[in-house]
Amino acid sequence: MSTTQSERLRGLLEPLVSAQQLDLEEIEVSRAGRRGVLRIIVDSDEGVELDACAELSRAISQKLDETDAMGEGEYVLEVGSPGADRPLTEHRHYVRATGRLARFHLAGDGSGELVARILAVDEDGLDLEVPGVKGRKPTARRLAFDEIAKARVEIEFNRKDKKEEEA
Repeated sequence: MSTTQSERLRGLLEPLVSAQQLDLEEIEVSRAGRRGVLRIIVDSDEGVELDACAELSRAISQKLDETDAMGEGEYVLEVGSPGADRPLTEHRHYVRATGRLARFHLAGDGSGELVARILAVDEDGLDLEVPGVKGRKPTARRLAFDEIAKARVEIEFNRKDKKEEEA
């Protein structure tokens, strides 16, 4: 997708997404045979309900029908939320991942990998809990944002849900 088309679509769709109290995370245009595919990824601090995606999809479809932003050809519109394996790239992604286990690829001299639970997020970085190995207690660690090359939430199959912990 050209930068101009991406910027135009973002400008067109951002108000619709914001009206639903959602964040526009990603816009992707690709081809699937003769048809184009417009994939819109949205998120919020509380996650995204299926009904919200459906309602937003209808609003976006109507707006795109009123404009020529997608050109004259046929296209498929997909509106969804980011997958669990989405990279953490924005401050809000780290805030939303608080309490979750994440894998960090470290930048610079501290290069390597670190798996830790995100305990708190502020403007400068993260407070982490590094799990203990072989019966050892977890340790605390501070990680500045500029020390992080890449980060991604780790999927935990045995993790208790917040609602279960509160019950």
